[in-house]
This record gives sequence, structure tokens and C-alpha cells, in this order.
Amino acid sequence: MRKIRNLFIVALLFIVAVFVSFRVKKQKEDDKYISKAVYLYDLTDDKEVLAKNENERLPMASLTKIMTVRVALKNIKDLAELAPVDTDAYHRAVDMNASMAGFKGGESTTYRDLLYATMLKSAGEAADSLAINISGSMDNFVALMNKEAKDLGLKNTSYANADGMDDPKNYQSAKDCAMLIKDSLNDGNFRAIFTKKDFVTSSSPDHPEGVYLESTIFSHLKKYDQLGFEIIGGKSGTTDNAGLCWATLAVKNNKEYILVVMGVPYDDINDLNDGQIEETLRIYENIGD
Repeated sequence: MRKIRNLFIVALLFIVAVFVSFRVKKQKEDDKYISKAVYLYDLTDDKEVLAKNENERLPMASLTKIMTVRVALKNIKDLAELAPVDTDAYHRAVDMNASMAGFKGGESTTYRDLLYATMLKSAGEAADSLAINISGSMDNFVALMNKEAKDLGLKNTSYANADGMDDPKNYQSAKDCAMLIKDSLNDGNFRAIFTKKDFVTSSSPDHPEGVYLESTIFSHLKKYDQLGFEIIGGKSGTTDNAGLCWATLAVKNNKEYILVVMGVPYDDINDLNDGQIEETLRIYENIGD
């Protein structure tokens, strides 16, 4: 009996030691990243590669607009149809100091213009105008967004608006964001918008030559080298509560990867650091190491 008891104690101590060792190793791995959450997914082989706090519900800033564009595309019959910039949406964006495309309130635009402005320039007035043109109100459109999240099985996602401004009910996990992108890329229109570097909107009386839109992802990448990989699309997001967020699609060794980093801290909204960019590039560079 004593021998059995001693064997049981030894086995228990071994299990505890393995558990502690695993936790220490995991903590050391997590400490390598400045992001609150990280999720790297191999889209080609359909498997998780890297994860840190991947299921934690975090403010997502303008990563919200990934769902805004997805839901809009599912409810638009003709991308060339006129969908003007809503005046209230325009003033909300101004009042909230949101990112904007440069449209004017009431400007004559198409759904295509608003979609590219939402994704590339992270334009608040464009995202909210999509919502209002499609559903008649922000509340109705947000209901569609939340239904879509539920249908996709995104259990750590909730939407309170279409533009990503801070709200306690607007949150997402890094893994949910990656899975949303994964599924959305099956839509050719979504992939085209998500991977577009720049775009010129249609002519209007306010802008006869259109509005030039450059992706917030690609504009920031110009000063960086991408060694052994290429980022081909993405969406950025920044608010006081969310910190710096980046969701990107990249190609390395003939494989596509989705990488989401969320919650990179910053000190001054008017003088942002590039922590989310540097973290993203470092992770891509180390794939396979």
C-alpha cells in the first residue's frame, strides 16, 4: 500500500512539474509580443500557426469595418448604384475625429466608392453611409452584423456600430477576426477590396476627378523591407481603447497567411509609433524558424 501511495505521489509531482514547465514556457513565448493578442493562421494548409490570448475579447477599432464591408457586399445588388454620403454620418465622423476619406456630406457616391473608402482609408463617413443606405439606420445594419457573426460562429465578437468607434459592446478576439477574414476572402469582391492598394472614386460635382484613396496598410509599408514574404492586403484600426491593431494577408513560400495583432500600446494619438507594423513584419519573417 505504501509503495502504491509513493508511486502516486511521484506521478502527481511529475504532472505538476510538467504543467508548471508548460506554463512558464507559454509565458516566455507570450512575452515576446507587445500585442495584447496575436493570431497567425496558415490559410493554404488551413491550420493555426501562432496564438497569444487569441480568444480574449478586445476593443477592435476599425477592424470592425471588415464585417461592415462583408455585410454590405451581401446586401448590395449593384456596386455601381448611387449611394450618397449620409449627412448625419459625415457629421458623426467629424465630431468623433474619425478617419475620413475626404467626401462631403451629401456627396453623390456609389456603393463601390463607399466600400473602397471604408476598407482602404478606414473612412468613418463611408462605413456609416453604407449602413444607412443599405438598412435605413445604424441599428438595423448592426443587427445584420451581429447576425452574421453568430452565423459564422464567432463567439467572441460583438458589434455596436459600423465604424469601430469605442463602445463597450464593440469587441472581437484575434482568432475571430482571422476566421472572419478567412471566410470573407471566398468572396471575389471582398478579396479585391481587401487587397487593393489604391483606388479613385467616381466623379461627382464635389470631386470631378474623384477622390484618391490609398490603403492605410500599404501607405505605411513603404518605408519597410519585407524579407521573404509579401503583405498583399489588410485592414488597420486605432482608438484609445483598442490601441494599434493590424489584420493582414501575406504570402510566404507560396502559402497565404492571415495575421491579426491587437492592442499594441501607444502614447500619443497624434504621433503614433509603428509597434503593430514592426510586430507584424517580425512574425512574418520568423515563420518557419
